[in-house]
Amino acid sequence: MNFAGIDIGSTMTKVVIVDEQENIIQELIGPTGAEHRHLALTVMKEALEKTGLIFEQLGFIVATGYGRINVPFADKQITEITCHARGVRALFPSVRIVIDIGGQDSKGIKLNQEGRVVNFVMNDKCAAGTGRFLEVIAETLGIELTDLGRLSLQAENIVQISNTCTVFAEHEVTSRLAEGAKIPDICAGLHEAIAGRVVNMVRTLGIEKEVVVTGGGAKNPGLVKAIEGKVGFPVLTPPEPLITGALGAALTGKDLADKGLAPDQERRLEGVTFFK
Repeated sequence: MNFAGIDIGSTMTKVVIVDEQENIIQELIGPTGAEHRHLALTVMKEALEKTGLIFEQLGFIVATGYGRINVPFADKQITEITCHARGVRALFPSVRIVIDIGGQDSKGIKLNQEGRVVNFVMNDKCAAGTGRFLEVIAETLGIELTDLGRLSLQAENIVQISNTCTVFAEHEVTSRLAEGAKIPDICAGLHEAIAGRVVNMVRTLGIEKEVVVTGGGAKNPGLVKAIEGKVGFPVLTPPEPLITGALGAALTGKDLADKGLAPDQERRLEGVTFFK
């Protein structure tokens, strides 16, 4: 028996399929489009084709993320908080704090010793401290988003960025460039500003080891370094930081099956054929 999790994020859609031993047998990541339902089905079909499976061979399909209600073939919809916690816990059993930096929101999740969510905080009202914020600033600097982290590690004199509002920060970065500031120094200043905002938000939960950073932000070495500086100790990152929500969804499906629950195959088939 295999289990699938699909995470419809604001910018990326992720699918993970696991086996009964909780091993990942397939993972797939693609951009989230406007038509969530079409995309969810397309990505799931591609993941199944790569593993040689069909829908009927999946014990459970669990959807998560902000677009989870737009997955008509899912057997269950679970919040991203629960799924991120489950996925990260499977990778790092001693995790106590999860810092997830996504495309359009950032969140902090606190787990107890048993791995259960005891509290969480989220910034989903503005782009500050998110991947979108970094994307806008990278455009302002005239560099690729993927180069921000590498360049920030070359900083010699970190430029302080006082604004984390995207609009004002963009203006401030332009001003710093006009003053002759070097791009690596500005990049480092941006990461310091974002890390400060995110860690201050998460600090309300009570930060303790181990801290795991997930989401697209975890792929940015400059941002991870800045977060470590704010929390005061090294943090952990998953091998693929984007899939923890989908992994947690898949594992939650296995948990449901372990409890003796079974999916409604007829309802699932209706969801699969929704667009035919």
